[in-house]
Amino acid sequence: MAVTIAGAGGRMGRANLAAVLSDDRLRLAGALDRTDAPALGNDAGMLAGEPPLGITLTDDPAIALEGAQAIIDFTSPDASVALAEEAASRGLIHIIGTTGFAPDHDSAIAEAAKNGARIVKAGNMSLGVNLLMGLVKKAAEALGDDFDIEVLEMHHNQKVDAPSGTALMLGEAAAEGRGIDLDTHAVKSREGITGAREKGTIGFATLRGGGVIGEHSVIFASPSERIELTHKAQDRSLFARGAIAAALWAADRPAGLYDMHDVLGLRD
Repeated sequence: MAVTIAGAGGRMGRANLAAVLSDDRLRLAGALDRTDAPALGNDAGMLAGEPPLGITLTDDPAIALEGAQAIIDFTSPDASVALAEEAASRGLIHIIGTTGFAPDHDSAIAEAAKNGARIVKAGNMSLGVNLLMGLVKKAAEALGDDFDIEVLEMHHNQKVDAPSGTALMLGEAAAEGRGIDLDTHAVKSREGITGAREKGTIGFATLRGGGVIGEHSVIFASPSERIELTHKAQDRSLFARGAIAAALWAADRPAGLYDMHDVLGLRD
């Protein structure tokens, strides 16, 4: 499969490059980044810590997508929407690990999936996190509302969105288990005299610092006991491996919008 990496000059993009270059089922078709990316013009192989490939990091989608069958995309919401439209027009697989989407972004991506793109979109591509979501849902189903639910996440100091996409996915899993709507029950920040915690809400706490790749905990706390379900990412390559698995899975699927539960066979 010929794969183009979007955001290839960034940390996750370089991890995706390295993963593609180390997988004999894949070949690199192109490397794409934003117009002001510092690494533009560099050889994609060298960005991945490998010998030069003769593939230059470009900001031109027409060049980067020439001959591609799939796009692996950990970029920004606006960029992912533009790439989804490219994927629809070219009939490509589009793997989206970007987070921070607004409802209009989601709508545009869903429309691209209707118009010919095979899109796998997930706030987290890791097997462990997706299994954790299932555990969180089951715990929320099993535990009564005397257990408060809090989602705690920590990432590196360059992450631009909060709460993280993974934290929101875990909150959605907890809300689904409780049979409630997350949007009307989420408490995403606390400051000042907030009063007592409102029963039935799902709280979020965000930490940023250093080079933390990603740590997420869902805490179920009652007056007498506490249950904590935690996932810690040790290496960005785990997300790259998930993205590759998603691309290969999508190869024989019809156009549509999928997520990692589809890829991993975890759909209820």
